[in-house]
Amino acid sequence: MTRGAFIVIEGLDRSGKSTQAARLLERIEAASKSVQLLKFPDRSTPIGQLIDSYLRSRSDMDDHTIHLLFSANRWEISSKIKSLLESGTTIICDRYAFSGIAFSASKALIEESSPPSSSPLTYEWCRAPDVSLPAPDLTLFLDISPEQAARQREGYGEERYEKLEMQARVREVFARIGKEIGAEGWVTIDAGRSREEVEKDIWEKVSPLVEGVNGPVNALWNDLL
Repeated sequence: MTRGAFIVIEGLDRSGKSTQAARLLERIEAASKSVQLLKFPDRSTPIGQLIDSYLRSRSDMDDHTIHLLFSANRWEISSKIKSLLESGTTIICDRYAFSGIAFSASKALIEESSPPSSSPLTYEWCRAPDVSLPAPDLTLFLDISPEQAARQREGYGEERYEKLEMQARVREVFARIGKEIGAEGWVTIDAGRSREEVEKDIWEKVSPLVEGVNGPVNALWNDLL
């Protein structure tokens, strides 16, 4: 059975994810293939509106609460993701569960008064709520240093997590996730180059999947089930 491919684009803040997701959408549409772009957090839902207020520093929440809200935001779309894939539609997803883990786990790493080993926001705790979500067929990590992102991207620092120390820690956790997922499912793209060069590399990795993927939609971290 052939189904749509599930492509996730991840990266630090201002790494070019949304730009490249939009360009990839255009390329797949130009190939006359069914495709849909999703973005997380989905700020249009009731849960997403709470997240949006938090990210814009208009409200405060306990770290555990906001992490679970991010996960709930993905779960409320999970059945739609699976249905679209099974219908033959390719999905491009701008951020997914990996961002949730990377950002929340990084909070513990920058708490000098609380060693990571004693914090409830451990990597394993942060991963647990997203176990068994639909698994991507390919995750593209757009890698750029926080310093370069701050220099090159307009509007840097406008949202809560756009701080150089935080972004550096997030990058470390993303590296751990990539190692865990493995080279077949996780590809690192140098996002410090021109948009055209990055787009070319992304298309090289995605184009073989555009015709469809064989087999059922897998569960994320199904080895932990």
